[in-house]
Amino acid sequence: MVDQSGVIKVSPEMITLLGGVRPDDGDVPEDSAGLFVKLDRPASVRIVPESVGLELPADCSDRAITMIVKREALARLFGWSPQANDDVEYFLDAELAGIADQILGASHGPEAQTTYRLGKSIELLCEVVVRLKEGKLQRAHRDLTLSQVDSQRLGAAFAIIEAQWSEKLTIGLIAHRCGLNRTKLSRGFRELYRCSVSEALANRRLAEARRQLLATDLPVSVIGYRSGYSNNASFSRAFGRRFGQSPSELRSSGASS
Repeated sequence: MVDQSGVIKVSPEMITLLGGVRPDDGDVPEDSAGLFVKLDRPASVRIVPESVGLELPADCSDRAITMIVKREALARLFGWSPQANDDVEYFLDAELAGIADQILGASHGPEAQTTYRLGKSIELLCEVVVRLKEGKLQRAHRDLTLSQVDSQRLGAAFAIIEAQWSEKLTIGLIAHRCGLNRTKLSRGFRELYRCSVSEALANRRLAEARRQLLATDLPVSVIGYRSGYSNNASFSRAFGRRFGQSPSELRSSGASS
């Protein structure tokens, strides 16, 4: 549930705090760890392994989320100890930042919003911990050169890729649509999203290809062509690098599960 103070009581083992909310002592699970998510540009998460004397960051704003979880639950569910990432800050990728943004920006009715935010809190925790275990989050550094306006325009560029991935998008076209020149767009994507524009577009298309492989009976060749690959070999190589198995292997495993 979510009380009026912005505390999401996910379970006896976890609470989530919205914005700069400070928890009451009785709300914090014993022997827990903190994961501090900030949606500044760039978005990041910092791991604090001990809840004893837990202090929210001084710059904790309304664009922040704090997840406090029993360490025993983290070990039981994920086989993960927060000590492995003791007081380290990591950049969030665009997918994780999007989940966090959905939690803060939820605008459903009161009952639906409570359930929605609770579910998204669990999703965010799971996805962050899995990426930490797999070494997929990059340690944060704060020497970025982006202005607030440029960051917003880069966000618009990413939204274009997410929504219009099936179109013949080029760096020049995306730059024009979001109001940046090609140099700022390319450099900004590296700084903000830790990938190139082309890599972000390829990842989005491959994610859709994966969905179609599992959810439709379309031939692999057709799905590969729709994803921008001219032949099966190049599609299979790119898909294998991204997901660790070929399109055919994924489809076979999905059919047998």
